[in-house]
Amino acid sequence: MLRYGISMADIPQATGQPDRGAGAYQFTGHTLYDPLVAWEMDVAERPGKLVPGLATSWEADPADRTKWMFRLRSGVKFHDGSDFDADAVIWNFEKVLNPQAPHFDNRQSAQVRPRLPSVASWRKLDAMTVEVTTKAVDSFFPYQMLWFLISSPAQYEKLGRSWDRFALEPSGTGPFRLARLVPRERAELVRNNAYWNPARMPKTDRIVMVVAPETTTRTNALLTNQLDIIESPAPDLLPRLRQSGARIVENVTPHVWNYHLSLVEGSPWRDVRLRRAANLAINRDEVVALLNGLAKPAVGVVDPSSPWFGRPEFQIRHDPGEARRLLAEAGFGPRNPLRTRFIVPSGGSGQMLSMPMNEYIQAAWREVGIQVDFQVVELEVLYTCWRQGALGEIARSGNITANNVAYLTSDPLYAFIRFFHSNQIAPVGVNYAHYRDAEMDALLDRAMQSFDTAEQDALMRHVHEKVVNEALWVFVAHDTNPKAMSRNVRSYVPAQHWFQDLTTLA
Repeated sequence: MLRYGISMADIPQATGQPDRGAGAYQFTGHTLYDPLVAWEMDVAERPGKLVPGLATSWEADPADRTKWMFRLRSGVKFHDGSDFDADAVIWNFEKVLNPQAPHFDNRQSAQVRPRLPSVASWRKLDAMTVEVTTKAVDSFFPYQMLWFLISSPAQYEKLGRSWDRFALEPSGTGPFRLARLVPRERAELVRNNAYWNPARMPKTDRIVMVVAPETTTRTNALLTNQLDIIESPAPDLLPRLRQSGARIVENVTPHVWNYHLSLVEGSPWRDVRLRRAANLAINRDEVVALLNGLAKPAVGVVDPSSPWFGRPEFQIRHDPGEARRLLAEAGFGPRNPLRTRFIVPSGGSGQMLSMPMNEYIQAAWREVGIQVDFQVVELEVLYTCWRQGALGEIARSGNITANNVAYLTSDPLYAFIRFFHSNQIAPVGVNYAHYRDAEMDALLDRAMQSFDTAEQDALMRHVHEKVVNEALWVFVAHDTNPKAMSRNVRSYVPAQHWFQDLTTLA
């Protein structure tokens, strides 16, 4: 048995589409369920790639690139013993994308619908083949399918068509089964000995996930042998952890901790001078020091090593003098500060050391003439605000002009398209800011219509240069997804992704 302390305030939704962000997929996503298209998670020394999951292959029709054919894997069974087939895939699309379906689940739909922005329709071609039609040509579409997990129609029927009951007795095709769930406390997963993929057969027979949202408490539980592995250890306790024999494991992670600024009418951030000043006021090296080195300074959405970084003209750096000059030019300063309000999380997976980081930046801004107050909420409330967008109920009622959701940036959809294309403006997608720019739309459209990787990368470089030059976000840090584990944890592969594979733990 292995005890895992997770940084969330509750066990993520177990019905098939986890809530609580991308980090939740490692806990109740890729453990209990499988996607049609999977991500390579058993390599640490390079970024993973798309690999077959419940679909053995996929391709766009050369005659009509909006039509994608998925050939399904035969011989796979759900935990309840029923067969996986095309009918199950269609049922799952209906579950999250068709509000008129009798089994539609709004809770699951809210999580995955924004992750499937290209899907227009779906149909069964034969017992083991499904066709998905996209709204427009989208060469990056297979990346969206990473997030679409398949749950059992038979189990739903068996449990009286109740998603509440299904959450306690879920059935997927994944490498683990749920043995016990105690909301806001723990979930116990046991090895699925009948799992279809021998390469992902779990190395441990049981994982107990323990809810431990408070950083110091979680770290002390590892030190006192109450837990075997934890997410995001307390930076100030790293020396004690190492002294105790614990290992700190981290890796390059496509993930950025930032502030996503509102650009709607009335927001101060419509002024590029203020956006640039907010970026220049932050000493990112000190933020990394606050985290005891468990991060990298962010000078854009992606790291400079990314093929999409490009050569932005505006350099993200610490320059408080220039920040004050820009603020003064816009009519603000320490004696006449810009006053505004941000929504930030109390903590959660991917949010790093949320409140100490936010409070440090708040102080740095105050010195140059930006007075930011925080509305501190639980992570899922923050996600709701993010999905509603800058004109949503939560943002409007709280006079919010930015959110502090940290983002996965592993592919063009997740790094750029969902945030900066005008057809992704919330609540359709997660263009929270309501950013509209014809040049940006054209660049993104050209990239989605290209099936040439070199051309895609070149277009993404132009996109990223434009994002940084316009200072559309306040860029702070890249997470390294650190874990601390006791000496009795013998193996773990830290993938270069926010997806992690708990089957590698022993």
